[in-house]
Amino acid sequence: MYARIVVDPGILGGKPIVKGTRISVEFLLELFASGATRDDVLKAYPHLTADDIGEALRYAAEALKYDQVIPLAGQRA
Repeated sequence: MYARIVVDPGILGGKPIVKGTRISVEFLLELFASGATRDDVLKAYPHLTADDIGEALRYAAEALKYDQVIPLAGQRA
């Protein structure tokens, strides 16, 4: 289903990564959460493609789709 995102127990403890790299989906999400744009990421990591980033974001969305929401401390449900 995801040709560009792979899981290998021998790389980053089995976290989902962009195929052929050690760049995890989690790391890409952290970059975007800190304010990086797609262009920023592509410039900083020229071996990535826009398709790699798009698939990583789709993978993350799918992984969260059925998660149960748990309020953070101090927040109401």
